[in-house]
Amino acid sequence: MTTAEFTIPLQFKTNRASPVKWVVSHATRQWWLIVIMASGAFGNAALAAAAPILTGRAFDAINQPTPTPSALPMIAFWIVMSQVIRSLLQFGRNYAAEIIAQRMERDIRSELYTSLLGKSMTFHNLQPIGDTMARATNDVREVNLMFSPGINLALGSANFLLIPILAAPTYHPALVAAPIIFIVGYALLLWQYLGELNPITNRVRDAFGTLNTQLAEALEGIETVKGASQEEAEIDRFRGNARRVRDTFVEQGDVEARFLPLLLMYVVQAGGLFHALTLYQAGQLQLGDVVAYFGLLLLFGFPTFVSLFSYSQVSSGMAGARRILELINRETDLDQNTAGYAAPMKGALEFRNVTFSYSDARDGDAALKNITFKVQPGQTVAIVGQTGSGKSVLAKLVNRTYDASEGQILVDGVDVRDWNLESLRQQISTIEQDIFLFSRTVSQNIAFGKPGATQEEIEAFARAAQADDFIREFKDGYETVIGERGVTLSGGQRQRLALARAFLTDPRILILDDSTSAIDSATEDRIQRAIFTAAQGRTTLIITHRLSQIRWADLIIVLRKGRIAAVGSHEDLLKSSEAYRRIFSEDI
Repeated sequence: MTTAEFTIPLQFKTNRASPVKWVVSHATRQWWLIVIMASGAFGNAALAAAAPILTGRAFDAINQPTPTPSALPMIAFWIVMSQVIRSLLQFGRNYAAEIIAQRMERDIRSELYTSLLGKSMTFHNLQPIGDTMARATNDVREVNLMFSPGINLALGSANFLLIPILAAPTYHPALVAAPIIFIVGYALLLWQYLGELNPITNRVRDAFGTLNTQLAEALEGIETVKGASQEEAEIDRFRGNARRVRDTFVEQGDVEARFLPLLLMYVVQAGGLFHALTLYQAGQLQLGDVVAYFGLLLLFGFPTFVSLFSYSQVSSGMAGARRILELINRETDLDQNTAGYAAPMKGALEFRNVTFSYSDARDGDAALKNITFKVQPGQTVAIVGQTGSGKSVLAKLVNRTYDASEGQILVDGVDVRDWNLESLRQQISTIEQDIFLFSRTVSQNIAFGKPGATQEEIEAFARAAQADDFIREFKDGYETVIGERGVTLSGGQRQRLALARAFLTDPRILILDDSTSAIDSATEDRIQRAIFTAAQGRTTLIITHRLSQIRWADLIIVLRKGRIAAVGSHEDLLKSSEAYRRIFSEDI
C-alpha cells in the first residue's frame, strides 16, 4: 500500500502488483459479463462449424448412388437457424465485451484521478502535466480498446481454433493432424510476434507521452514563446517528437506486416485438403466429409486475420496499463495520517532546526538551513529576504506542502507530521502570488474551501477583500464564469478573489505569499486594512517587500541564502541588520 497525501476510499480494491493482475482485478468485477462473453464466443464458434458440417451432409445427400434431395430443405433450415442463433450469441458476446470495456475505462480513470489527488506536491512538481494527461486520457482509452475489440476478438478467435480439433476426428482420426500442426505453429509464431511487438508498443506509448508533454508545456507557456519569438523553435521540437511517434508506429506496422501465421494458415489448409483427398481416394472418406473438413479448416481464417489486429490492440492496452499503474504506484513523500492529531487550532507556530532540500538537490544545496523561531498565537510575522532566499519554501512547510528534511515544525506544540493532514490544512489558508482560479463561477471560486457557504457569507467576505465592487460590475455578477486560471481577470482582481476565499475559511494560520504584489496603489490601502482586520486573532505569516505591510508586523524574520540573518522589529533591524537594510535599498 503506497502512502498518500490524501485518500478518497475506493469502492473496491485492485491488485496493483503488476499490470496483468491489475487489469484482471478490474475485469473480474464484471464476472457475469465475462461469462456471457465466453459463452457467446464458444457458441459462436461452434455454430460457425455447423455450416460446413451441414454443407457436407448436403453434398452426401445428392452424391449418393441413390440421391435424396428431399433432405436438402431440412439441411438448409438448420443452416439458417444455426446462423440466426449464432448472430444472437455474437451480439451478446460483443455487447458484454463493450460494457466491460466501458466500465473498466470509467473505473480506471476514477482510480487514477483519485490517486493523482493523493500525491504530494513533490510528485506533481516532478511529473510533467502533459505526460499525466496522456496517461489519463489516451492510455486509459487503450485499456478500453484492449477489451473491446482486442480481448473480445482474441477470445472469439481462440474458440475457432478449438472447434476443428474437436470436429475433425469425427470424420477420420488422422485428420486431426492438420489442426494440431496449425495450433502448435500458431502458438509459437504468436509468442514470437508478441515478444517482438510488446517493447515497440511500450515505446509508442512513451513517445506519445513525450509529445503530449512538450505540447502542454508550449501551450502553458505560450506567452513566453511568443514574447521571445520562439514559435519556429517550438514547431521544430514538436515535429521532432511527432516524428519519433510516427517512427515507432511505422516500426510497429513493420512487425505486423511480417505476421507469419497467415502463411502458416494457407500451408496447413492446402496440406489438410490434400490429406483429406488422399483419404477420399482410398475410400476412407465420402465427398461430403472432404467438403465439411475443408470448411472446418477455413475457420482458421478468422482467428488468423483477426489476431493480427486483436493481439496488437492487447499489446497496446497492456502498455497503457503499465504506464497508468506506474503513475498510481509512484510513492509520495507525505502521508494523510488519518489517525493523527485533530483539534481546533490556536495558531502557535515553532520551527526547530529545520532544514529542507528538494529531492533532486545536490548535497549542500539545501533551500533552508537550520531555521529556528517561535510565533505566538495571533502574532503577525513578516518574512523578508532577497529572491531565492527560501521565503516561499518556508511557508509551504507549515501546511506540509513539503516536509522538512531535518528538524521539526510544530503547530500548537504538535509536530505537523503528527497532525491529521486534512485537519491541519483546513485550518491554514495560503494565498500565493501566482493565484489559481477555476473555470467556474465567482461564487464557486470564493466558496472553494467552504462549499456549504451561503451567498450572504460569500458576498460579505468579498466585501472584506475589496472585491464586491468589481464583481457586481460583471454582467452576471457572482454567477459570472471566469476563464481558466482566471485569465479573464486582472492580477489585482484575481488576488482579491483569493483573499475572499481565504477569509471565508476562517483559518487559524493565514499565510500571504506576496499576495498583494499585483494590486494597484489606489486599492492597496483598502486591501491592507482588510488584511489587518483579517489578521486579528489569528497567526499571520506575510511574505512581502512592501514596507506598509512589514511595519505593522509583530516580528520580522530576515532570510539570506536559506538561513535566518536577523530577527526583530522594523526599527531595530534597520539599525542592526545590514541584510535588512540592503533589501530595502535594492527592492523597495
